[in-house]
Amino acid sequence: MTPTAPTHSSVDAEVAALLAEYGADDADAAALLVDRHDPDAIAFRTVGTDGDELVVTAVTYGELAARSRRLATGLAGLGVERGSRVGVLMGKRTEIVVTLLALARLGAVYIPLFTAFATPAIEMRLRGGGAEVVVTEASQVGKLEGIGGLTTVVAGAGSEASGPNGPGAGSGPGVVDFDDLVARSDPWESSVAVGGDGHLILLFTSGTTGAPKGVPVPVRALAAFVAYMRFGLDVSADDVFWNAADPGWAYGLYYGILGPLAIGRPNLLLQAGFTPELTARVLRELGVTNFAAAPTVYRSLSKSTAVQGFSLRHASSAGEPLTPDVIEWATGALGTEVRDHYGQTEHGMFINNHWAPGIFEPGVVETLIPGSMGRPMPGFATGIVDGQIAIDVPASPAMWFTGYLDAPEKTAARFSEDGRWYLTGDTGRCDEDGNYFFTARDDDVIIMAGYRIGPFDVESVLITHPSVVDVAVVGRPDDLRGEVLEAFVVLADGVVGDGALEEQLQQLVKTGFAAHAYPRTVHFVDALPKTPSGKIQRFVLRQR
Repeated sequence: MTPTAPTHSSVDAEVAALLAEYGADDADAAALLVDRHDPDAIAFRTVGTDGDELVVTAVTYGELAARSRRLATGLAGLGVERGSRVGVLMGKRTEIVVTLLALARLGAVYIPLFTAFATPAIEMRLRGGGAEVVVTEASQVGKLEGIGGLTTVVAGAGSEASGPNGPGAGSGPGVVDFDDLVARSDPWESSVAVGGDGHLILLFTSGTTGAPKGVPVPVRALAAFVAYMRFGLDVSADDVFWNAADPGWAYGLYYGILGPLAIGRPNLLLQAGFTPELTARVLRELGVTNFAAAPTVYRSLSKSTAVQGFSLRHASSAGEPLTPDVIEWATGALGTEVRDHYGQTEHGMFINNHWAPGIFEPGVVETLIPGSMGRPMPGFATGIVDGQIAIDVPASPAMWFTGYLDAPEKTAARFSEDGRWYLTGDTGRCDEDGNYFFTARDDDVIIMAGYRIGPFDVESVLITHPSVVDVAVVGRPDDLRGEVLEAFVVLADGVVGDGALEEQLQQLVKTGFAAHAYPRTVHFVDALPKTPSGKIQRFVLRQR
């Protein structure tokens, strides 16, 4: 079939320039993300709350550069070197950016860890990535207890960070204070240029029938991230930009941390938990003009009376398809339509209702097609193969994914036999004008409030309960979150399924996997529907 890649020469030239810059053999991630920017320019604004007041703190590129250089020296003293993988378990705070940049200076690899994860999910990712050092914050450090062999660097720990090796200690397990490590260390003189193919991030996907897969993200992926900031989001020098997604996942990390650093445009890092009222307040009081978030955020805002007193230039949504009611509501309430964008951990965003004008035809502003994910981003060519949305690999210079970490069989399953097509696992269709429409996921990943949750992760926890002999987890449509989890549980002989047991199983998932991923409903059943080969027929359960 003919892939869809509607661009023109000037846009193609812009993409080629990005690929040459970020894909160069001597590409230096620290230089590209921080050192080349004006040291007095604002890189991020952290936003906290103090009673009824918003507390906004600006951090400059110069401050990030200075702190990351010292942290790089400190981490090197803990044994971190080129190719080392380091876990980072932090919320939206300045230290998460400092840590990413420090690792980039060393040529080390950053493993993001979502703060809602419980200890087993964290340990799986640390073990899967071979990490021996983890950087975290005081509120999260308790989740690392029982994970042996780690050196833990803790931000905000103060005098409590006094483990076997103490602050600033050398190699080996122990607890080290982040601020003390930075203060005691001399600046790292130069950064390691790992080149465009060198790894910057190792991000784990949500699994479906097995453990989550590690996605190595090379430095050259920054070209695709910048292209999305430029074409998809149209972030301008005059915008107050806010990507509200969590940096523990792809959208928040790629376009809330890496993308803003690369283009030199500040993002907001809201440190408080989400509420529609607080979100509306930040949008209003900080004058946000360009906003990106999951559909759940927009659905919550649409039901809140606090949405008033501001108008956005652009609003973008990613993670799951938008529902028509949100699109209709947004134009009046936000001053702009909300545009749907599509991507995966393995690529970032690559099919979008682009905001930047003149992408496909010079001077022409694209029109939103209701229900459409949009058209391929410059640098990507896409098509429909066996009903799936697919990427034409040879015709997609911005594509950077080459395979999962240590998983050749899972990698092979993502590509057509001849290697030409990457198969997303999502079914869809494309109209005659090149607009794509999402139909369904071809796998069993559940997308709740923008977070991708693999049934295997939740099932692996539930099956550990002594009363459970078999279990399956599926997604159920939900007006607010898009989907929520339902569990179907087969109990041991003589065990009665009741409300108390349901609560036990829900709590087990909260403490054994992630606080947000517990099943909202637990069904106690006699047996699970299975194929003759023993595979669970989740589609049957979803129909119930």
